[in-house]
Amino acid sequence: MTPALTATAAGFGTGLSLIVAIGAQNAFVLRQGVRRHAVLAVVGICALSDALLIALGVAGVGAIVVAWPGALTAVGWIGGAFLLCYGALAARRVFRPAEGLTAEGETTGSRRRAVLTCLAMTWLNPHVYLDTVFLLGSVAADRGPLRWTFGLGAVLASLCWFAALGFGARLLSRFLARPAAWRVLDGLVALTMAVLGVSLIAGA
Repeated sequence: MTPALTATAAGFGTGLSLIVAIGAQNAFVLRQGVRRHAVLAVVGICALSDALLIALGVAGVGAIVVAWPGALTAVGWIGGAFLLCYGALAARRVFRPAEGLTAEGETTGSRRRAVLTCLAMTWLNPHVYLDTVFLLGSVAADRGPLRWTFGLGAVLASLCWFAALGFGARLLSRFLARPAAWRVLDGLVALTMAVLGVSLIAGA
């Protein structure tokens, strides 16, 4: 295997190990995929956002951000508040599952909300910056002239993961045809959002 392929494979494996972890973004993509609602837009936003953030990390932007810690503190408070609000909405759906049960009848407004929510879930989450700009950026720096090849592998991992999560989630549609199953899913989402939101605010 050539050094370039080795670096790409290493980037793919490292990126996948960070992206697959349970988090707000993955929970949102999964829900949209199960509902078959704005899946292409949501997957595209997540993959393109990761690609941009990984590129910034490989370019060494992380070192610049470290010099301005107030920025991450602000994002932590804003992101934590957003996740708590999103978790509260998921908790409400536990008791009113019909609100998010099907994708039929979705409107342009609801698609716009899905896109805006995805953007907020991605760019207001400090964990996204930690994984892409800082961690992947620092590992890529060790690759020297092959750092961009390593970054390409991480970008490919992000694209493959979000595509599989978003479009593969429909395989769960039969299971989630029952309202009780949606209550369980929304309960898990609400719990995840609450834990992440509190941890972000506590660490800000």
